[in-house]
Amino acid sequence: MKNQLAVVSGLHEQDVATGYAGVILVGSLEKKYPFAVKDFIRQWLLPQKELTPISGTKEWRRYHPHESHVQGALKRAARMEKLTRRVKLHTFRHSFAAHLLQADCDIRTVQTMPAHTGVRTTMMYAHCIPGKTTKEAKNQLNFQVPFHREI
Repeated sequence: MKNQLAVVSGLHEQDVATGYAGVILVGSLEKKYPFAVKDFIRQWLLPQKELTPISGTKEWRRYHPHESHVQGALKRAARMEKLTRRVKLHTFRHSFAAHLLQADCDIRTVQTMPAHTGVRTTMMYAHCIPGKTTKEAKNQLNFQVPFHREI
């Protein structure tokens, strides 16, 4: 992470020196904070390699990489590692949800994530939830009070 931030910082300094117009901010953030487009804190963690021309103006801005660039990088990495299974970006979403459930995260929490709003979508990860036997199940209200002896 530190290495990536250093790369982004150097790229940002280079962009500012060449007089670029800033990053492309999502939604109405740019209208709300007009000077934020050039702040380092607003830069993309994974920026595009090239600046993007803004139509109708003479501005050049930096945006995040297109999904196809990330997919291509993932495909090259999978090929380089000689993986025997197909890997797509959506695979990471499934893996993340499965790991949350394995870590005893509430299934309702997983449902609040994008693409997991339906019960059927989330329940396909139910096989990841570790089964508990009757011996392992504990009553949360059953606790021991320290023994106090009256004198």
